[in-house]
Amino acid sequence: MDQGTRWRGRERGGRSRAVLAVVATAAVLGTAGCDAVGGDGAAPPGTGEKKAAPASSPTPVWDTSPASVAAVGDSITTGFDACSVLTDCPEVSWATGTSEKVDSLAVRLLGPAGAAERSWNYAVTGARMADLPGQMARAVSRAPELVAVMAGANDACRATTSAMTPVADFRADFEDAIGTLRKALPKAQVYVASVPDLKRLWSQGRTSAMGKRVWELGVCPSMLSDPDALDAAANERRETVQGRVEEYNEALEEVCAEDGRCRYDGGAVYEYRFGTAQLSRWDWFHPGVDGQARLAEIAHRTVTAVKP
Repeated sequence: MDQGTRWRGRERGGRSRAVLAVVATAAVLGTAGCDAVGGDGAAPPGTGEKKAAPASSPTPVWDTSPASVAAVGDSITTGFDACSVLTDCPEVSWATGTSEKVDSLAVRLLGPAGAAERSWNYAVTGARMADLPGQMARAVSRAPELVAVMAGANDACRATTSAMTPVADFRADFEDAIGTLRKALPKAQVYVASVPDLKRLWSQGRTSAMGKRVWELGVCPSMLSDPDALDAAANERRETVQGRVEEYNEALEEVCAEDGRCRYDGGAVYEYRFGTAQLSRWDWFHPGVDGQARLAEIAHRTVTAVKP
């Protein structure tokens, strides 16, 4: 009713006020909706807004306790030169080794018995990033929940700096390896270790006469040849190798960041200050048993970190 009608005559004022009171009461109840019902009573149909269903907690993408582990990579992951000269020693591998002195990533995650049954090592001494897709194809046949990757040192350790793997090829091969994994196992997780600081390994190992003799057999010549030379050309050569390693690590980080189930170590292996106690007593370049244990610590810390 409009305002003119409500106030048309004084004699009808009382009745109009009563009608207005009823209308106002109804409006209040209609606006209050289910809250106006009170107590635990149910609201009449259509009188209130529907309550939203409680949001379910999202399932974390990253599992900090995977049930199986496969490893791919190069001589570091095979434990090369850790036990004897120019020989693989997989029992001390940082990734899947069984040695109590190392306490490998697989043992830390699965326990000794679990690691023996549910971890596999497909790394090959001398492998480069171009070999990683093939290794990954073999690894996926085991359907691991986690694949540990350490590769790239041999791409920099060539006969000359000009023979080092171009960064674009390195990136493409790593993307190919991740693609191989994703095609077969879309939910598998990947831990990616950075390439070590090869120049630091040179600076530590050159103090050993035995190490330098082993280097003459062809260990990382781009960095280690003429180990005592400190002239401008030798320094430039080593800086070129070091710069390429840093570019490889940038590629590893960027490719891994594009995959929701991949974790890069944040440069932890590259930044680790390997000393003579962590290096092979045979070649003073590859990680020894203690160095393998340090790599296992870094990997386990990265894999088990709880992130928001």
